[in-house]
Amino acid sequence: MDDRKADEILDCYGLLCPMPIIQTVQKIKNMKIGEVLEVISTDKGIKEDMPAWCRQAGQEFLGVDEIEDVFKVFVRKVKE
Repeated sequence: MDDRKADEILDCYGLLCPMPIIQTVQKIKNMKIGEVLEVISTDKGIKEDMPAWCRQAGQEFLGVDEIEDVFKVFVRKVKE
């Protein structure tokens, strides 16, 4: 089973920091514990920003896939 199968997808294509993180915060509030959010971003800063936000917010960072200039970041909601 793929640990990173997304329950929700958040398209942040073309948005620059801090918008992908702000939108992630808003989106994850409406998700259930255990669900996985896939964030699609073209901002390379997300590779450092998302793990840092997950540590600060207590959510689980599952990793990032980089395909050309697009980043797919996976986050599991583990707390309200």
